[in-house]
Amino acid sequence: MTLPKTNEFVFLPKYRVWRHLTYWSCHIVIWAIFWIVTGSGYSFPRQVFSMIVWTPVFIFFGYPLVYGAIPRLLLQGKVWQFLLVGVCWAIAGLFINGCYRYYVYVPLQQYLELDHIYTQKTLMPLPSSYLCMTTAVATPMVIRFFKLWTIKQRDLMLAQQERITAQLQLLKAQVHPHFLFNTLNNIYAFALENSPKTPQMILKLSSLLSYMLYDCREEKVLLEKEVDIMKNYIDLEKERYGEKLDISVNIEGDIQDQFITPLLILPFLENAFKHGTSEQLEKPWMSIDIVVKDQQLKCKVVNSKNQYVPFHENGVGINNVRKRLELLYMDRHELKLKDEGEFFVVSLLLNLKEHNVSSRAIPGDHFIKHKYENPVSVG
Repeated sequence: MTLPKTNEFVFLPKYRVWRHLTYWSCHIVIWAIFWIVTGSGYSFPRQVFSMIVWTPVFIFFGYPLVYGAIPRLLLQGKVWQFLLVGVCWAIAGLFINGCYRYYVYVPLQQYLELDHIYTQKTLMPLPSSYLCMTTAVATPMVIRFFKLWTIKQRDLMLAQQERITAQLQLLKAQVHPHFLFNTLNNIYAFALENSPKTPQMILKLSSLLSYMLYDCREEKVLLEKEVDIMKNYIDLEKERYGEKLDISVNIEGDIQDQFITPLLILPFLENAFKHGTSEQLEKPWMSIDIVVKDQQLKCKVVNSKNQYVPFHENGVGINNVRKRLELLYMDRHELKLKDEGEFFVVSLLLNLKEHNVSSRAIPGDHFIKHKYENPVSVG
């Protein structure tokens, strides 16, 4: 028989009975040893027998707190109500313990004709017996609290991840129409002139569409493919500007086997063409540098611009990239935008290390999913 993994044994409902049997077996053995060590005078079998006889009252006393007060009061933030219930139940436990000893435990020993029977003449419990009972309750209460707290934290994390996933999908949905709109405008202009370059441009647009429709569904893509798509986009724009545009593209380092979030660099190029190059009266120019070293990507996009036209940082593309960087790269990126009057500079520094490790270790995985069914009712 294959033993269950620790997290499965702790959380899955199908192991609930085994969890309870394991706990009470350990409780009986530990307390039996404890009473022998403290000099009770009884043998180990006799102590085990006594603990087994007391177990039903331990369960009766403890489970209302474990399965009632903790999830309905303590974990709901009703601390004072929980403490009040705990104090009242502890006082009731004195009566429960005394009655059980007087009416069940002592008569059962007499019936079995056991020796060294402590004859109780009142309903007041023995301090040692009450200590054992309260300990039997306190331990599962602590276990139950941390177990439910862990489940609650996991659910909060899952909810947060699902929210981030929804935000990212919305941001991608915003990127696609905005990006395609500008590209289709370029092809439309060539089609009006019956340019022989139109079919080649449509082919390159086709690769862009394929990338957006299929590759962009993934959380991460090969940097090499992102660069290829970037080159296709540049080629489309170069056809639009012809000899008027002076553009240089420099790529250094090993871009193979590196992963990046899709459509992260393209919006900067789109912004450079739309708000920089297209608004300049004289001959426009653009410089694109991508360097990968020590699993760090440095991307620098510099484009000439009309110095009398101020840069607006609230564009759809730039805001989109900022939000995606904050969600996916958090403290692993640095983005700088600087308007120098006659030219504009975008500098992006990305740490690809964690992205690359996760891509190899968990291919196709996006976010943690619920592994355990019905977690709140777990015993």
